[in-house]
Order: sequence, then structure tokens, then C-alpha cells
Amino acid sequence: MSENVTGEGAGTPTLTLAKALNEGMRKAMENDPKVLIMGEDVGKLGGVFRVTDGLQKDFGEERVIDTPLAESGIIGTAIGLALRGYRPVCEIQFDGFVFPAADQIITQLAKMRMRSLGTVSLPVVIRIPCGGGIGAVEHHSESPEAYFTHTAGLRVVACSNPADAFAMIQQAIDSPDPVIFFEPKRRYWEKAPVAVDGTDWTPLYDARVARPGTDVTVLAYGPMVKTCMEAAMAAAEEGRSLEVIDLRSLNPLDVGTVVESVRKTGRCMVVHEAPVFSGYGAELAARITEKCFYHLEAPVLRVGGPSTPYPPSKLEDYYLPDLDRVLDAVDRAMEW
Repeated sequence: MSENVTGEGAGTPTLTLAKALNEGMRKAMENDPKVLIMGEDVGKLGGVFRVTDGLQKDFGEERVIDTPLAESGIIGTAIGLALRGYRPVCEIQFDGFVFPAADQIITQLAKMRMRSLGTVSLPVVIRIPCGGGIGAVEHHSESPEAYFTHTAGLRVVACSNPADAFAMIQQAIDSPDPVIFFEPKRRYWEKAPVAVDGTDWTPLYDARVARPGTDVTVLAYGPMVKTCMEAAMAAAEEGRSLEVIDLRSLNPLDVGTVVESVRKTGRCMVVHEAPVFSGYGAELAARITEKCFYHLEAPVLRVGGPSTPYPPSKLEDYYLPDLDRVLDAVDRAMEW
């Protein structure tokens, strides 16, 4: 542990989300010599967000590999390595750069286990910094989760805080299935205590009740969890109780936790940065309507981006869901 670590106890330091990911990968590499890190500038530079900082120095260039600028080549090589018993962890520098690798992910990586009748598994983790809020240029602020949740054979998870980041990256690396691992880039520098010596972790595919409530269930993941927590605190000042659920896993979905909450509150809304039309929230709304129909007091509402390409950075505040837009949906749900 180094420059981004603070706190009194060695077992529970305060880490940024980026450093928590770094420490999680470090532990995975220490525990299993077959774990490799691959990606553009992940070695000497330590990644564009410095998430892999120091790993090449400590584990060598054969285990932390600076690849060419070719996402399809990164994933294709990782598939070959996984077939030979390795556990590659691939970094895609920015969310919008994953699309050149889509053929390898969707056509090969996701289908190999079914194609081999279960005899071959590909334990590949693909780390993708996702979402906006950092004032970036075009192709650097995308939310492509729906493409991958729609692809059978992939596990898709999204961390939202340092403690989950530390645990979930290790759990993903340990998975026998390919995992798309979304990281909220605007949250990389936020800090929280992390139990680095513990293993009492929430299972990888379980949702987490981030804030209990009684009036409206708010479903979120990744960068929007903090936004929804802030909205819940603001709503409490007006006498409204929001139950915020951090989904954590998008595929598989922890339906049980979601259904239990909605049956209790009778109202539900989904918040994500991606466009609302055909976004992941549509799947959630359909599932909830099917399983909670007689408990709903209002339609399942969705808060997300408009059906436009992500705008220039000076306009992104108009695009991204914020506290006011979440609270407006709460008002509509309560007034129904």
C-alpha cells in the first residue's frame, strides 16, 4: 500500500476506489501466478487512471503486459491465454473503446462454454471504466452495459465504492466465467475504509441495500449509486423515505432483493446514465411489473440519458441524471 492509502489500522485503510482496485488485483496476482494484467499503457504508465500503478514493477513485464492499441487483439489474445489455463484481466482504457473488441467478446468469449458443452471455461475479466462526469472528449463517457447484459454467456457487474471494488475485482478474477467489470470513472478518486485483510464479502452477484426506506425503491448501479444516496438524503428532509439498492450485478440480476423491496414500498424507479430507450432499466421495469404487479402503486419510472449521443463535455451536466431529476421522479411516483 502506498500513496493513496490513509487511515490508522493496517487492516482497514482508507482507499480511493482506484487504489482499492489496484490492491484487489495485487492480492489476486499474489495468490495465483496464472493471473495476468493486459492492456494499453497498464504497465510502465500504470494505466490512464493509474489503476494498475506499480504492478508491473512488482510482478514483471511477463505478468503485466503493455499491449498494442488494438482492443480486438487484447481480447483475442486473452481468450487464447485462458484456453491455456491463465486468468487474464484486460483493461479497456475507456468505455467507448470497447466496440472494436465486440466481435471477440460476443462471438467468441461469451459462447465458448456453451459451444464446448461446458467442458471449456474462459476466466477472462474485462475492466471497463464507464460513464461520464469527468469532462472528457468524444468516446470517453459511454455507458455500454446493455450491449453486454443482452449477451448470454457473460457476467456483468458494476462496483460503486472502494470496499466493493476491492472485493468484487478478486471475485471476478476467481470466476470460471467471463466477467465484464464496469468501474465508475468519476468515482475513482473517492475514498472510503476498505477491509483489505478480510474476506467476509457480499457474494459477487448479490445486490446490496445501500439505504433502507419505505416509500420508493430506487435501483442504481455504478456511478449513479452515490447520486441516488444524495437524493435519498434530500428526500428525507421532505419526509420521504427512499430505499436505495445498489444492484452490483447486472447479469445475473439479484431479482429476489429487488422484488422484496418493491413489494414493501409499492413504488420503484431505476436510475442509470445510459439512454432510457432500450436501456438496462427497461429490463428491470419489465421484471418488476411481472413479479410485483399487484403490489405496485405507480408505474416503474426510469431516469437516464436522452436518446442522443453523449454530448460535448460542456453540456454533459444537462445529459447526466442528477439529484433534481431523481427527486422529480420521486415526486411523480408519489403523486400517481
